[in-house]
Amino acid sequence: MSYKIYLYDTETDCIGSGSLSSSSVQLQLEAAAGQDVEVHISSVGGSAFDAIVIYDLLKKYKGNVTTYVDALAASAASIVAMGGKTVVMSKYALLMIHKPMVGTGGNADDLLKDVQMLNMVQSRLGQIYIDKTGLDGVTVNSLINSVTWLSADQALELGFIDQVEDYSTEITNSAIIKKYISTAPAVYQRYINKILTNKSNMNIENKELIEKTTSVLDKIMNFFKKVVNKQTITDKGTLHHAGELGEGSEVYSDEDMSSPAASDCYTTASGSKIAVQGGQVQKITSPATDPDADPDADDDDDSTPSDKLKSSKKPLDIQNRLQSIKAKLHAQNALLAEAKEALETATSRLKKTREEVKNEICSEFTPEGSKRSNKAKTEPVPFFAPQTTLAKNAVRKAVAQ
Repeated sequence: MSYKIYLYDTETDCIGSGSLSSSSVQLQLEAAAGQDVEVHISSVGGSAFDAIVIYDLLKKYKGNVTTYVDALAASAASIVAMGGKTVVMSKYALLMIHKPMVGTGGNADDLLKDVQMLNMVQSRLGQIYIDKTGLDGVTVNSLINSVTWLSADQALELGFIDQVEDYSTEITNSAIIKKYISTAPAVYQRYINKILTNKSNMNIENKELIEKTTSVLDKIMNFFKKVVNKQTITDKGTLHHAGELGEGSEVYSDEDMSSPAASDCYTTASGSKIAVQGGQVQKITSPATDPDADPDADDDDDSTPSDKLKSSKKPLDIQNRLQSIKAKLHAQNALLAEAKEALETATSRLKKTREEVKNEICSEFTPEGSKRSNKAKTEPVPFFAPQTTLAKNAVRKAVAQ
């Protein structure tokens, strides 16, 4: 059960006076004695200095503090609202920030001092908003100078609050993220959980935020798949795994690493045996350490004398030999498929390049006087071509000589 503090304006009291003063809040926090505290706010504001004191008291309190904007947190009351570790705002409430004000009098020197004091106070209030929202100083001061009224959705978007209370069934980001990664391989869950654990100013309970970042999580998952995914081809298909394969490694039957490999004994192209149980490698036995392996077997020797293939060979040796050959065939088929895909891609690109070249070398020349178009292009006259009759005759005479 949380300890509740209500900062509701009365006919005579507002922030800084009566039950809404900093001294009253201090006494109530001492009475809470470390319990979780809920501070409910509905106030037009009041003393900026008392608001800063209450903000500090809430921030320094040892227990968890949640502030609720029930109807209005205006002026100094908005500063108090920022003191909660989590700030919740009713969907019907309003938040208002503006420049600090003071009732003053006196000569020009007195007024100038008040201006300097107000500017200093605004810089301190602005820093509280900056620390909460993560917005830059220019943006925050622009909102302050403009006397800005914010609805719950607007306050959430700008970062002034963490959650909108809409009185409907609560769906939190924590549940959505857990559901999103619950079926992912353990290696990816560790990466995502590390990212979420080390997050900075991330609102874990903001449904809208996680919906916007779902695509980012997809990209992160795909990135890690490309980085850590590896595969081992065996006689019973390909085993997909993260990092180097070893005892205790998680192995899967698909590239997405969502379906654990079936419990069985797999043989690689090199003859190694991989014992898999419950989607994990239990044992890897290489040909050199396999007591049942045939020491005279040579994968690349096709001229083995017939006298070596005696019926005295153990059936288990023959079975191991067949599994190794089968695994090699799987590996060769995989390489052939990859080569075929690369050739098809190259052929497609080559064909496209030829078409582009063909289009580039098409002549745009049209004989002069062509009836196909009155804008037909003509062949340019060479700069050395004779133009007059005298010049033409001179050229003929020179050529004849």
